[in-house]
This record gives sequence, structure tokens and C-alpha cells, in this order.
Amino acid sequence: MLELKNISVKLGEFQLKNINLQLEKGDYYVLLGKSGVGKTVLLEIIAGLIKHRAGQVILNNVDITNHKIQNRKVGIVFQDYSIFPHLNVWQNILFPIKKRKISKKRKEELVKKFAELTNISHLLDRNPQNLSGGELQRVALARTLITEPVCLLLDEPLASLDVQLKNGLRNLLRKINHNGVTILHVTHDYEEAIALSNKVAVVHEGEIIQKGLTKEVFKRPANEFVANFTGIKNFFIAEFLPENIAKINGKIQIKVSNKANLQKGRIIIRGEEIILSNNKIESSATNNFKGKILQIIPYLANYEIIVDIGIELSVVISEESLHILSIKEGYEIWASFKSTAMKVI
Repeated sequence: MLELKNISVKLGEFQLKNINLQLEKGDYYVLLGKSGVGKTVLLEIIAGLIKHRAGQVILNNVDITNHKIQNRKVGIVFQDYSIFPHLNVWQNILFPIKKRKISKKRKEELVKKFAELTNISHLLDRNPQNLSGGELQRVALARTLITEPVCLLLDEPLASLDVQLKNGLRNLLRKINHNGVTILHVTHDYEEAIALSNKVAVVHEGEIIQKGLTKEVFKRPANEFVANFTGIKNFFIAEFLPENIAKINGKIQIKVSNKANLQKGRIIIRGEEIILSNNKIESSATNNFKGKILQIIPYLANYEIIVDIGIELSVVISEESLHILSIKEGYEIWASFKSTAMKVI
């Protein structure tokens, strides 16, 4: 449906190198990466806003690399909305089709259709200055969707919204996708990728370093950068010994479930799978280590505890558990986890 073949571009010190990506019809594909790695540039190349040095952009088996912007059948929504301040909502939505050779009645029908889809029918007479960030984003979406693109390009569409507005817009984006619009969505937020996408590509230093089904990329990160960026803190290179023992950093030995009989590989331990206790506990957990608390990091719903057991473990606990354990930085603590709690790659 949409295919990028060996896309390369150099802009000053920045460059994208040999980007290859393939979207199927109906995909919700997320480009995930830190700010400044080239995600937005890639969208602008697809839309025809930036000329690239090498490679092809192919849409529905047609090479559109050199097509004019208005002939590409893609729509792009920018992070800053780019709403025309001198036009009201109706006029903003109408703008892309204003000069098309279709009847006035049909234009009105299309404005109403996409205003209803984006839940802004009640705002059609409003001026942009009187709209919230979430409303402006919906206007931008409606204005792009009225052109009926076969692929919708989204540049950080949720970045500037609060939690409540994000949830509403996520539901709208799912609805647009379920209505048959293929979406390519740029973000730095891995939770956004999990919530929306069926496929994901991780971009780092101008290159795609891993891509595939979202579940597979998050379950089996290809390297430490992908693991950390997708929210996995406990990612270790290991040497596997007989009797399902993994040696990390040449010294820490952990009991694992090495069904593939690997000699070398990677281990992932989710922070929620590690139990902390003030004393060594007898349980089914085959791994028990005494360590030192290095950091206690508060989040909205829980706490991240960094424990040094010879390697640094990131452990996630509730506020209630923090108070029950009465732990502080510098205290000694026991960390335990089952061999089956770890993924071996």
C-alpha cells in the first residue's frame, strides 16, 4: 500500500539513511523514537514537502517520488495543528476542497461528515482563538480527512494534550483507522505505540533499528536501546551455562528457563515481576539476591526502586508496599524473582 525504498536525505548535520518501510492497507503503523531522529522528516518526504537524496516513495503500486504534493493522496497533520487563524472551523475544514470542481451541496455534506466524525459539529462557527488544544487537533484532522487520503500521516498528534484529552483523541484515531484509513503516526511515547498501533518501527540516529508487529518488538527488543526506549529497564547480555544458569557481567549467576539451549543471548526481567522484602523469604522464586537500594523514583501510580545486586535491577512497587517495607536509599533489601519470570532471547 505505502512503501519506502532506500530513502536517504541529508539536512545539514542530520541525515536519514536507507529507510525501508512497508505499510499494508488498514495498518496503524507507529514510528517510535526520540526527538530529532528524523521521524517528522520522513513524514514530510512522504507528503512531498522535502526532497530526498535517494530512494522511492510508492503508494498503491505507483511511484509518487516526484509527484506534486496535491497529487499524492496522503494527508499530513502537524504537531502544531497549523490551523488558519483568520478562518472559522467550517472554513478551515472546507479549505482543501474549496476550489475543487464539485457542487456546493457536496462540499457542505463533506464538511458536516468529517465534523461529525471528529465530534466538532458544535464548533463550526467558532474561531480558532476560542478552541482548546484538543479541539484544534480535531479541526486539523477533519481538514485533512476531507481530502479523503488513502494514508494519514500524524506528527506527534497527542504530544501537547492532557491525559483526558489524549484518551478521547486516541479513541478517535482508532475509529478513523477502523473506518479504513491507513495511518502512519510519529511519536516518542512508547505507551502511545502500544495503545494504538499494530506495527511499529524504532528510529535511532537516522536509521530504523527494529520494526515489526508491535507485540513482537515490545516482547523481543533487538538491543538495549530498543529495550530501554520501549520501557524495559532490566535488559542484560548473558552467557548461558549448564543447568539453566545465566551468567551476567561475568559474575552474577541467575537461574533461567533456557528452553532454546542458547549459549549466549539476552535476558529481560519486567520490574513488576521482582519482589522486594526486608528478609529472605521462602517461596517458589528460584532467584534470591541481597542488594542495596540506590534510588527511589516516584511516578504517578507507583515507585521505581533501583537495587544493586551486582547488576542494577529496576523494580516496580506500589506506594503501599513502599510504606510497608519502610525502605530508604542506602538500605539493604532482598530481591527475588522466578526463573520463568524472565524472557530469554
